[in-house]
Amino acid sequence: MTCIVGLEHGGHVYIGADSLGVNSSTLEKTVRDDVKVFTTGPFIMGCTTSFRMIQLLQYKFVPPAQLAGVDDMRFMVTDFIDSVKKCFTDNGYTNGNFLVGYNGKLYTIEGDFQVGKASLGYDACGCGSRFALGSMFSNTKLKPLERIKQALAAAAEFSAGVAPPYLVLKK
Repeated sequence: MTCIVGLEHGGHVYIGADSLGVNSSTLEKTVRDDVKVFTTGPFIMGCTTSFRMIQLLQYKFVPPAQLAGVDDMRFMVTDFIDSVKKCFTDNGYTNGNFLVGYNGKLYTIEGDFQVGKASLGYDACGCGSRFALGSMFSNTKLKPLERIKQALAAAAEFSAGVAPPYLVLKK
């Protein structure tokens, strides 16, 4: 339960996240100090699904190198996903949903490990994603940081699973 929002702008990727953690069984909520958005090597990532998944991607995942002559999408679908799956398997985790920025492009990783690339140059995931996407669609005149913060605020206004503070990073 969260909202992660990503945006391509000016050759960079911005990803923002809220700070709420919700126990799906008891619906208890906690504003967390550990972050849902971070950089690792040449990647910026924003994650939903599980804080364990976030911890694995942030602290244990070893990003692969992209081989010369391999385009970015092929690299993401093959070597990148293979490395993510290995990290998860080696640590007893299965799958999750997250956004990844790489070489100025934003990718969405779904629970079945498919790699998506939204044609609009922005995307969102988590329980507040639909509210955030509506905001992103309608606030195109704002600067990237403010655009993402406004989208996260819209998600927090209408989703019980999203709350400030917000963290937005750029890579």
